[in-house]
Amino acid sequence: MKRAVVVFSGGQDSTTCLIQALHQYDEVHCVTFDYGQRHRAEIDVASALATSLGARAHKVLDVTLLNELAVSSLTRDSIPVPDYDPDAEGLPSTFVPGRNILFLTLASVYAYQVQAEAVITGVCETDFSGYPDCRDEFVKALNHAVTLGMARDVRFETPLMWLNKAETWALADYWGKLDVIRQQTLTCYNGIQGDGCGECAACHLRANGLSEYQADRPAVMAAMKQKTGLK
Repeated sequence: MKRAVVVFSGGQDSTTCLIQALHQYDEVHCVTFDYGQRHRAEIDVASALATSLGARAHKVLDVTLLNELAVSSLTRDSIPVPDYDPDAEGLPSTFVPGRNILFLTLASVYAYQVQAEAVITGVCETDFSGYPDCRDEFVKALNHAVTLGMARDVRFETPLMWLNKAETWALADYWGKLDVIRQQTLTCYNGIQGDGCGECAACHLRANGLSEYQADRPAVMAAMKQKTGLK
C-alpha cells in the first residue's frame, strides 16, 4: 500500500497537493500545525477540507513553541500584514523563521509512524514570497538529513516547486477541483476564506494567477502538464 503524508494548511497550494495525492496514493494522511498563527481559521478550514476530500486521517499538532521564538506578522498581532508591494526588498514580515524546518521534520516523524513513503509539501520556488525555506535546495538538504537521522527512506515531494500560480490553478482544474480551491481554501494573510481580502501579497498572487489561467487555459494547462509529466 502506498501511503503519503501531506503538510496541510488548508490553503490553495497544500489543498492542490492533497487533491493530487489522493489520486496517486492508496492512503493519504494530513498533518496541520497549530503554531499560534494569526489566521487561525485555517485550522478549521484544513479540518473541513481533509474530511470532505477523503483523507485517511487529519492530525493537528500543537507547535505553539514556534510562536514564542519566531517573530513575524503571522505570529504577532502587533506587526501588520503588509499589502502587496512589487518593489519590496528583503524578507517579508510574513516569513516565519524555521517554520518549514520544523513542519517537514515533524511530518517525517509522523510518516515514520504511519509507514508512509512520502511527505508532500506545497512549497514553490517559481512563484513564492522570497521565503528561503521554500527553495528546492533547502528541501533536498533537509530530506537528506531526515533520512540519515531516522535511518529510513522518506521522500519529500514538492509537486508545485516549478509551477507558477497560473499553473497551480491549472493543476487543480486538471483534477476537477478548481471551484473547491477557489471557494473553500484559505490563503489570505488576513484570514478570509475564498478570494480573500484582495489586498495582501498572498491574495494578489492567487488572483493574478487565476486571471492568467482564465485568460489562456489551453496554453497554461499544456505548460503545467509538461512540467509535471501528467498526460
